[in-house]
Amino acid sequence: MQSLENHFLIAMPSMQDPFFKHSVTYICEHNEDGAMGLVINQPINITVGELLDKIEIDNDKSTDASQVSVFAGGPVKTDRGFVLHSPQLGYSASQKLSRDIMITTSKDVLAKLTTEHAPEQFIITLGYSGWEQGQLEKELLENSWLIIKADPKIIFDTPIEERWEKAVSMLGFDASQLSSEAGHA
Repeated sequence: MQSLENHFLIAMPSMQDPFFKHSVTYICEHNEDGAMGLVINQPINITVGELLDKIEIDNDKSTDASQVSVFAGGPVKTDRGFVLHSPQLGYSASQKLSRDIMITTSKDVLAKLTTEHAPEQFIITLGYSGWEQGQLEKELLENSWLIIKADPKIIFDTPIEERWEKAVSMLGFDASQLSSEAGHA
């Protein structure tokens, strides 16, 4: 089995699950036990500053970072926050996922997001997407997802509403060319 860590799962147009319809999911972990990822293009109606207030972390509301949208990372454990961020020295609680992306659930990192010690780029998700052993592989065989190596520019630099189309275009074709009908050769 080839690991899909540091890849995007791009929902096919035929995906009807309301949570994953037109979603782009960054795969953080994939092994023989299953997979875990974070949806990076489903904003929810809360900002970073509002979230930090809810969990009683002091934050600077005058910063741009406090106004950034928080995302629904998946339907599992939606009360748990994850931060995907660019590499930052001194973030010992963060785990390196690639040369350009780290992940953390540390409250210490959350407390720094609206300060000068924040990583240059970050997104916060509430919840995650999880697949049991063999489940993701089955969904791939059913043509539910397209796969491509993750590009941090899509996570951090691409406007939210353009992330699905941009991820599809990395495959070399226009999103309008995708059929909503699943099929097998």
